[in-house]
Amino acid sequence: MKKSLLFIFVNLILLVAISCKKINDKAGSTALEEIPEDSHPSFDSTMVTTFFKKHPLLEKYQNEVRELYQKHQYHYVWYDKKGVNEFGSLLHNKIINIEEEGVLTSIPYRQKLDSIYEIAPASQKPNVTTELLNTSMYFFYVDKVYQGLDTEKTNQMEWFLPREKQSYSKYLDSLLVNPSLIKKEENGLFAQYYLLKKVLKNYRQIEKKGGWETIVLDSAVKSLNVGDSSRAIAQLRTRLFLTGELKNDSKSAIYDDELTKGVLEFKRQTQNTSSTIILPSHLKILNIPVTDRIKTIIVNMERCRWIAKDVTKAKELIAVNIPAYELTYFKDGKPSFKSNVVVGKTLNKTVIFSAPMRYIVFSPYWNVPYSIIKNEIKPGIEKDPDYLAKHNMEWNEGHVRQKPGPKNSLGLIKFLFPNSNSIYLHDTPSKHLFSRRDRAFSHGCIRVEKPKELAEVILKEDPNWTPEKINKAMHKGKESWYTLKNKIPVYIGYFTAWVDTKGDLHFYDDIYDRDKPLADLLFDK
Repeated sequence: MKKSLLFIFVNLILLVAISCKKINDKAGSTALEEIPEDSHPSFDSTMVTTFFKKHPLLEKYQNEVRELYQKHQYHYVWYDKKGVNEFGSLLHNKIINIEEEGVLTSIPYRQKLDSIYEIAPASQKPNVTTELLNTSMYFFYVDKVYQGLDTEKTNQMEWFLPREKQSYSKYLDSLLVNPSLIKKEENGLFAQYYLLKKVLKNYRQIEKKGGWETIVLDSAVKSLNVGDSSRAIAQLRTRLFLTGELKNDSKSAIYDDELTKGVLEFKRQTQNTSSTIILPSHLKILNIPVTDRIKTIIVNMERCRWIAKDVTKAKELIAVNIPAYELTYFKDGKPSFKSNVVVGKTLNKTVIFSAPMRYIVFSPYWNVPYSIIKNEIKPGIEKDPDYLAKHNMEWNEGHVRQKPGPKNSLGLIKFLFPNSNSIYLHDTPSKHLFSRRDRAFSHGCIRVEKPKELAEVILKEDPNWTPEKINKAMHKGKESWYTLKNKIPVYIGYFTAWVDTKGDLHFYDDIYDRDKPLADLLFDK
């Protein structure tokens, strides 16, 4: 996926989780409790109810606020001996700049919050309203920035990757003791959130300067080629310079070698065939307004919030990004193998979920799903009584299965991670599909372009297997199952914007039209 895919993780969560271990004493008390109690006077517990009656826009966080103060016997936590502590000012700065986190929301009681920090916070005496407003706004911030949409809404987005509900009350203690933690960013296995945050800043700067000009081809021109000269080429050069595919903008209207490099880079980042020809279809992509690109980045930052942080702990991980048509195998947190894939067509969408891989099946049978028997095989048999024999199929206990062999629809190998969606990875005899830009052709399962190589990296440290034995088992013509010694998490995710290890931003087609419903939720504020 955490959230190549999938899926970075919250600096607040990762860093604080580490720091908590360091600041807890042997008895398990938090560092906040180690501060002399006389620097933390208490307040009347009934004031919590009073506060939320006066601040109903923050009522969502009442239970968390109450639990926090019950734990600390209703002592003030935002004040030290001098006044409002350092973390209060840092949190205020984070909140008023929350748009930098890809969060588009109004800030409740913004004026009241700002007024607290308009005067020197260190000179202020303990005040219950200030105290409870700071605490409520802390939970508001972590909810918006680190939790994102709730599970019910993400399920409506057909996103079924596991989510881990966090309790941020404990983390607040550590931040109050060491405020600098909130300034840091920790790039784990999926550093996507922070990488997307960085490119979001760049794209917003482009937007403030007016965005980019629409590239217009003369009606008589069908394509742009090396050596051509036109105004559209000068526009293309400027467009690629703005988003970094070109390092310089010479303003030249001639399609030269320098522009060639930028065009090839643009095509690499948008899954287009590596050629120097610019067609109207390419200009259509380049002319997508910067405001729309910003929305896409923000939508994918939100998806990063839905990735469970424990993904980073996996020694091995297989991640499939559906819109990228790409599988990545991670070893010890680093990508060590990639393969193109074919995913489900629009009517048979590949589901977004995760499950542990348990088995590799060599020379597999293909047990044909009933829907395919009904819609394809039975009509085929009616037209041709020899349909099953011609397709190397047979009846088996009332079901149809295709025999092992090179023409088997699953190819020579499949990888099973049992799940209710009946989705798995497999080989395919239809190798020509991998050369296409759009690769949504399957009935829902994921076809792998390099299945033998995937098996080799998975079994590399298993003494029972060598590349030669894997190849032999694949071509044996008799189905055999192998149980993996170590289960490998498989995450199937959906990201239409992704920053690679080089720092380059890739945009992928929204093949299942999932971005707009999510954008409507995020931007309808």
